[in-house]
Amino acid sequence: MFYRIFSVASDELKVADDGLLSPDVGSWAQDKYRLIALYDELFSTGMKYKWGQRAYIDLYAGSGYSHVSGTNIFLKGSPVIALTVTDQFDKYIFCEQETDRFEALSIRTKRIAPAADATLIQGNCDVEIDRICAAIPKPSPGNTVLSLCLVDPFDFGIKFETLRKLSRFYVDFLALLAIGMDANRNYDHYVDGASDKLDEALGNRDWRKRWAEAGAPRAAFRTFLATEFSTSMASLGYRDVTVDRMKAVRSTEKNLNLYYLALFSRHQTGFQFWDQVLKYSTDQPGFDW
Repeated sequence: MFYRIFSVASDELKVADDGLLSPDVGSWAQDKYRLIALYDELFSTGMKYKWGQRAYIDLYAGSGYSHVSGTNIFLKGSPVIALTVTDQFDKYIFCEQETDRFEALSIRTKRIAPAADATLIQGNCDVEIDRICAAIPKPSPGNTVLSLCLVDPFDFGIKFETLRKLSRFYVDFLALLAIGMDANRNYDHYVDGASDKLDEALGNRDWRKRWAEAGAPRAAFRTFLATEFSTSMASLGYRDVTVDRMKAVRSTEKNLNLYYLALFSRHQTGFQFWDQVLKYSTDQPGFDW
């Protein structure tokens, strides 16, 4: 049947400046937030009657609002998007390291969704992962719990061990793989082993050998890293995701591939939702369930 769950027009993400901290972002962020909003809606509504509780985890939550650089446009950030879905999550867990962003997020969370069951944790998500895990509702025979975790770092600074700890729960990951500019700028340091940043993000040190054996041009490095990350997630029991099922988001200024947005789930239902997002990732009136 046809179920109108969300208008995906960019205007739905716009908010008025409330005077609190709203960090600058590029205009491409509107595409990112639209994709996140689409998936949040599908997940929160689609899983409402299939699981006892639905939890939303944001590892790099930010301040809740963003400002599009060079414009007067303010956007909902990922925490506020999640707080304002049609069928609210039963539990919210937001982690943010920077004090000024954390304080702005705390105020906005209380103002926008005062009744929401929200746990806000200040600190680095990799350091605070045990607190994050402890905040996830405990399942029981009569109360199943499914979580959606957004992983949206500023660069490819994901720590795979953090995701490994979360994967012990029933968690789907919507991950931003910010490997575009990062991979280009620091290619030599990553490949020659001067930096272990990619080792930590991918969860292994063998990727250099596979990259050397591939004999691929430097331009293929981004795709290679995305595939390697998917393989690492598959080692945790998640379904393997090919690059063609990731959403590439490009810079509106220079048309550069900035990152991939990818879903990692153990169940086909999550990918059915994701396919809807990929299909309707431009302005559309609604979805076909």
